Amino acid sequence: YRLERERLLFASELKALLTVPDVPRELDPVALHEYLVYQYVPHPHSILAGFNKLPPAHWALYRDGKLVVARYWAPAFAKPPATGSDLPSELKARQQLRETLTDAVRLRMRSDVPLGAFLSGGIDSTIVAGLMQQLSERPVQTFTIGFPVASFDERYYARLAADHLKTEHHEQVVEPSALAILPKLIWHYDEPFADSSAIPTMYLSEMTRGHVTVALSGDGGDELFAGYERYRAVELARRFDRLPRFLQRTIAAPLWQRLPASTRQKSSRRRLKRLLAALSYPAERRYLKWISIFDDARIPELLSNDFREQLGHADAAQFLLDAYRECPDRDFVTRTTCADILTYLPCDILNKVDIASMAYGLEVRCPLLDHEVVDLAAGMPLAWKMRRGRGKRILIETFADLLPAPIRRRGKMGFGVPLDHWFRGELQPLLRDVLLDRRSLDRGLFRPEAVRQLVEEHAASRWDHSYRLWSLLVLELWQQKFVDYTRSQAPPGNALP
Repeated sequence: YRLERERLLFASELKALLTVPDVPRELDPVALHEYLVYQYVPHPHSILAGFNKLPPAHWALYRDGKLVVARYWAPAFAKPPATGSDLPSELKARQQLRETLTDAVRLRMRSDVPLGAFLSGGIDSTIVAGLMQQLSERPVQTFTIGFPVASFDERYYARLAADHLKTEHHEQVVEPSALAILPKLIWHYDEPFADSSAIPTMYLSEMTRGHVTVALSGDGGDELFAGYERYRAVELARRFDRLPRFLQRTIAAPLWQRLPASTRQKSSRRRLKRLLAALSYPAERRYLKWISIFDDARIPELLSNDFREQLGHADAAQFLLDAYRECPDRDFVTRTTCADILTYLPCDILNKVDIASMAYGLEVRCPLLDHEVVDLAAGMPLAWKMRRGRGKRILIETFADLLPAPIRRRGKMGFGVPLDHWFRGELQPLLRDVLLDRRSLDRGLFRPEAVRQLVEEHAASRWDHSYRLWSLLVLELWQQKFVDYTRSQAPPGNALP
């Protein structure tokens, strides 16, 4: 929305507001800085100055030229979990979880149109598909996407789950040429959005819409039940903070950063270096450093002097720090899951799935994010969710009958794409043509030599900059589509009227 002196402009998409005559298209430096850190523009900011986004679970009232924005719901993480005699047994909690999630799935299966489920072969999507199958009189249609690069391909586990649940399964392989969908992605996401898993999500949505009109997903399980691998790092860091100071200084010494870095996108050595690099930070900022695309060390190297002057003292960390403050009295792992539920989940995961699916007229529903499921999970102690660094324990034990043994044992894989391979292979010409073009380098946002260094280091396999390069590529293509646009020379395809 855009609040002006005598009017309020609002729409479900930013591009709709850009059809209003004489609406300015100035980049918001603070929002752009946040995008480089988080890979999305956090609410309430918008990538364009003078525009805002209504935050999740908020309402807005416009009256007499004034706009009031207020919150109407928040997950129950701020309330300390029950203890002692007030804490139900874990067995009773599992029974309640089974009943509550089953009811949530049943509610979201109400439909007058064909219905199916996304199935990655992970724990969450397998549970949702399994409950659907138990509630259905015929085989549920399930859908998955795969890649030729084995470390990113989940088709084996998806087939395993489909066979176990006896669903009617569909799959599709995405080749590097699938980035032909990039112009459509830039158009539909309105703002720069650098989560590369939007690519397979769009292809998965397109394939799924060819069979059904509504699909259920397992989104939310990782945040609610501590499923991300990074929560293990948070737990390790919590133990690190209890060590004597001299041991902390030794473990977090800069010397460890001189170890050779892996050039593979998924690598244990890379994760270890990332873990060690942030240990000396306060806990909340340490987590931000782990999840940042451009962290506090790389941002100054990238930004031009003019851009840094426009930023002033803006702190991109504030968005995450504010979320941590909403859950002050829990253990730090639970506080981190709460922060992700308030930030990463709505701004990245749900935004990604909603836009990708609706681009093809597919409605996606998320049973794990039913408010009763959320509040039930929020009240559980961490020990029910995580044991020896592995999350989702109560989910796995509650729904063991729906999960084949290999799926119960497998680690979190994520829905990524092999960007590191693509940018060193078939897509390297696209990367160079866009980022090293004079139009991009002359915008004055970034130091040209810093952009060239990122491209060359990645191409020569001296470093894996794939996520950083993807964020810069998406940003430049977005600017070409929405900022450089003029009515006399419209961009090709999906042009604004």
